[in-house]
Amino acid sequence: MRKLVFLFLIFVACKNQTSNDNHSQKETSDLKKETKDSVEYDFQKAEVMLEKDILFNGKLTRFFDIKEFEKIFGKADSLVLMSKEEPCSYIFENSDGSKDENDKYIYKKGSRFENSKNQVAVDEFRFTDGNFIMYKGTKLSADTTIEDLKKLFPYAIQNMNKIDVYNEGELDYINLREDAENISDGHINIFFKNGKLYFMHWWFPC
Repeated sequence: MRKLVFLFLIFVACKNQTSNDNHSQKETSDLKKETKDSVEYDFQKAEVMLEKDILFNGKLTRFFDIKEFEKIFGKADSLVLMSKEEPCSYIFENSDGSKDENDKYIYKKGSRFENSKNQVAVDEFRFTDGNFIMYKGTKLSADTTIEDLKKLFPYAIQNMNKIDVYNEGELDYINLREDAENISDGHINIFFKNGKLYFMHWWFPC
């Protein structure tokens, strides 16, 4: 009787060990597949989009004055003090790093501009209501597809990602460098909706 019990215990132990080995092999197989399929994104290889190569609505560079804003975009839809929204970075800062308490965000047709005294700069630009940019002589608009941009930014498009955007849901997006020397800590995010160009945003860390 004791011999039978002993043999039964050996059988159960061997069966459990086989089950554990199979489970371990599956986890290892999944891990290898995950490692093989995942490609590390090297931001240093991302294409550069220089401010000087961009003309908003074919007329304005990224920085302009308030009169030029009204001439090209019209009157603002709304103005909000930046101190109320408390962004982690300002485009316009004083030489000592301080900010003007009267600096504002200008909102126009979904786009957002930063305004300090007479100066204006593009912060977030929406390709809506006919808005477009000329980039190195190529017009980029709401009709521009991901495939179209692949010709300009092949590495960035190849490594396109998804992100959940407030009030928008999940969007495809790419990162572009601001300068070839990688001096800037920021970058340009370009977002897509339904496979087409949607908006662009200058991002800078806090």
